[in-house]
Amino acid sequence: MENWQKDLLGIIENVAEEVDRFFQGMTEAVDALLELSEEVTHQIQNTLATEFDQYLYDLAEPIFEFYTEIEEIVMEGEQVFPYKEEANLQKHPACVGCNHYHGIVYDGNVLVCGMHPYGWEDAQCPDWEHESASRN
Repeated sequence: MENWQKDLLGIIENVAEEVDRFFQGMTEAVDALLELSEEVTHQIQNTLATEFDQYLYDLAEPIFEFYTEIEEIVMEGEQVFPYKEEANLQKHPACVGCNHYHGIVYDGNVLVCGMHPYGWEDAQCPDWEHESASRN
């Protein structure tokens, strides 16, 4: 073989080796970049998840506090809204069948009637009027 052919063959081998080293270096760089991007992605996901969880907690906390307060009020046994309580022989016996009996409980207090807001203690109320008397 002539000298120029050996030189050309040497140059081609050198170029092939350099190209191989170049691509090995590129592969290592790409691998390092991928590894770095995976770490960054993982950190971003953790940060976003943590911040989103905190945002949801901050958003829901007043609702939970309100719910807890309402639950405490209900558990106390007191009804917040007015409700009707019927007269019977144990509670307000003088008012049973009376037209004036109101019997609405407001914030835990019964309004028995306009004349006797707390009810009449005796069995016979002086203002007792039969329910059907005012309907005729």
